[in-house]
Amino acid sequence: MKNKRIIAVIVLILIIVLGFIIYKNVSIKNQEDEYQDYIPEEEISDEQMRQTKIILYFANNETGELETEIKVVDANTLIKNPEKQIMELLIKGPQSSNLKKLIPDGTILHDIKIENSCAIINVSNEFLNYQNEEKKLKIINSIVNTLTNLKEIESVKFLINGEENEQLNETYVKNN
Repeated sequence: MKNKRIIAVIVLILIIVLGFIIYKNVSIKNQEDEYQDYIPEEEISDEQMRQTKIILYFANNETGELETEIKVVDANTLIKNPEKQIMELLIKGPQSSNLKKLIPDGTILHDIKIENSCAIINVSNEFLNYQNEEKKLKIINSIVNTLTNLKEIESVKFLINGEENEQLNETYVKNN
């Protein structure tokens, strides 16, 4: 009598487990039947597939505060030395007429190296042509905020014509 009860309980458990498995498979199958492929109305070109967005920081013309500008660029241009390409875009300036560039005119980017998550930026002495300490900090914050969007960069250090400069002798990190 005791053995019959144990067998009955085991059979009941098996029936419940099998019922649950069947129920789950049926509900998954119904979901798969409802899925439809998305067919775009137009083909995506190779050029569109290579595009990526980067965030650049420039000054607002009215308030002077830093604001972002999102620029769509060909990802192939960022494969080799992306930090240098992004710095060149900062030097070039914004596309929006509501924003203005901060890096002084005539500044030449010699090179950028990454060492221990720090971008070491070597620029020409025109970079020092800022008007006051507030402008200097805005320029630095523009560069630091832009470059630290890259996962491999956590801080920025500046060199003027390959040498350290007393006006820019710190290693700068992003203010959160």
